Amino acid sequence: MSRITAGIDVGGTFTDLLLQDAEGRVRLAKVPTTTANQADGVLAAIAAAGSSPAELDLIIHGTTATTNAVLERKLAKVGLITTAGFRDVLELGRRTRPSPYGLKGSFEPLVPREWRREVAERMDARGGVVTPLDEDAVARQVRALLAEGCEALVVHFLHAYANPAHERRAGEIARSIWPNDYVTLGHELLSEFREYERGTTAAVNAAVQPILDRYITRLQAQLAAQGHKRELLVMNGNGGTVPARLVAREAAKTVMSGPASGVMAAAATLAQSGLRNAITYDMGGTSTDVALIAGGVPEVSAELSIAYGLPIHLPMVDVRTVGAGGGSIAGIDRAGMFRVGPESAGSLPGPICFGRGGTRPTITDANLVLGRLDPARLLAVRDAVPMERVRAAFADQIGAPLGMAVEQAAEATLRLANVHMAGAIRMVSLSRGHDPRDFCLFAFGGAGPLHAVALAREIGIPMVLVPARPGLTNALGCLVADLRQDAVNTLNRGLDDVSEAEIAETLAAQRDRALAVVTADSAEIERTEILHAADMQFRGQTHLIRVALPRAEMTRAEIQTAFEAAYFARFQVQLPEIRAVLVNLLTTVIGRRRPFPLATLLDAAARVGDARVGERALYAEGAWHRATVWQREKLAEGVRIAGPAIIQQADATTVLEPRSEAVVDAIGNLRITVLP
Repeated sequence: MSRITAGIDVGGTFTDLLLQDAEGRVRLAKVPTTTANQADGVLAAIAAAGSSPAELDLIIHGTTATTNAVLERKLAKVGLITTAGFRDVLELGRRTRPSPYGLKGSFEPLVPREWRREVAERMDARGGVVTPLDEDAVARQVRALLAEGCEALVVHFLHAYANPAHERRAGEIARSIWPNDYVTLGHELLSEFREYERGTTAAVNAAVQPILDRYITRLQAQLAAQGHKRELLVMNGNGGTVPARLVAREAAKTVMSGPASGVMAAAATLAQSGLRNAITYDMGGTSTDVALIAGGVPEVSAELSIAYGLPIHLPMVDVRTVGAGGGSIAGIDRAGMFRVGPESAGSLPGPICFGRGGTRPTITDANLVLGRLDPARLLAVRDAVPMERVRAAFADQIGAPLGMAVEQAAEATLRLANVHMAGAIRMVSLSRGHDPRDFCLFAFGGAGPLHAVALAREIGIPMVLVPARPGLTNALGCLVADLRQDAVNTLNRGLDDVSEAEIAETLAAQRDRALAVVTADSAEIERTEILHAADMQFRGQTHLIRVALPRAEMTRAEIQTAFEAAYFARFQVQLPEIRAVLVNLLTTVIGRRRPFPLATLLDAAARVGDARVGERALYAEGAWHRATVWQREKLAEGVRIAGPAIIQQADATTVLEPRSEAVVDAIGNLRITVLP
């Protein structure tokens, strides 16, 4: 069936759109994000693509609304009801520190102490009732929190993952009194042990629930007013989508949906490129996000911490972030050390070259000084800045204190930024037993292709893959994302103490719950996949290993063998004398949508004529070179380009350093071979 489908990603600076029309053609749009009301930017992007909400059959939407709300602490007022004696669990945490050295740092829980209330009740770790629930106390505390002006409520009882009876009853009482739907029961969101992590996850959910609900409701209303008749699909942080009518119920799952959409786009691109292993590298204006795709499947983790003291234990694409982006500031600190980031110039004042009042050199300015960027093609420039002013900033603020020439200071800025980004890549690869040489580097974002070749050489990655539209990859991720639901239950018992029937029954119940959500939008699903896994550890250990379970009906011996193999693959150690502990059982249900043909991103009419448009001086590896300049949109399949070269397009610039060579593949990717 011919349809018009749009993928829309709302970022901090730009709102990106990819639209596929009924004939399979693709239209693109990039408009400024409207911070006051992101819905206005979404509608502007649709209009900029030459379309209207009335003619769109499906919209898949990624939003930063919840992520930004948490980071900026612009949250709803939340009250919490918990087990007597445990109101300070959210504040005590795990005895970690914001800074590894020194005694500085502060922490402010999402729910202030005066809005955390206790009631008499207690379950033990096996789910047995120790103290009955005081139902009258629950009703009193609910009314008291309403009187304090709380907009959302969390019910978080000790060991509710083992027996949620008290939490359910308290929820019934609360919902009979609470004036809205913003009531979060900890076990409904996360039926997993660890009271601190489960509590912070529930608190994040309650704090962003009203914000997300109001935004999605407002967006749907504005779309409907212009004739849109279908329901939105919204990106979750696990790389899947969920219908808009359900998304606010588990609002915390949308945290990190932006980075996740880029990883899903990378996975789809790899699948259509005949590749299976990649390290994704998304460099934007403020930060860099990296993730790992092994065997075509993005790594998913439930260990995300969006900020200090705010772990969110929900399955999300395992993205690691470092403070190195185009706007990261370079300079000498008070100790005389040369630093790049994490402080950023942001979009205002921005880099010096943007002409918005910036005076401190940034990574973008360094790329400009070294000839990697064309000053005539910079986006977001308010008033053009003479190159001499940018060079003077490097000379005065970095070069003079360190005894460097201007070019050396700019190159040092890029090299130090690359060191930071290389550390994040090693964290998702080497630290988990993966050799980076077995992967390609999938580079996207506005700045990713500028640094990709140098970064790959730094780590030893032999190939870089730059997609056809690197600056719009997150929007593409929305367009290719599947529907997905994850379920988890904690057992936390020795594997020998758990019956095979209990394992099979738990996984079957998880499957049924997840299927009910995914298949609710069956019109979008081409096929359904069900994946089972277990979080396990050896007795006496604290870290967990996730083990894939090929089927729900497995024997304990088969599970033990699978765990030992996974443990050996990670640590190269065998411990046959120690038995395993089955901590969590997990199920993922994925509703696969129709595949998106990535070749349609190419404009066949533009891929004619001479793609080589000139030459430019490029500073790399300590010297100036004459680099050929190419127009990306005109590159035909099979064209080879030897470095040094610069490949420019509307949404990004790719730099081929000396000793590298690029070839254009069938779907428009640049496959860059990186020589030592």
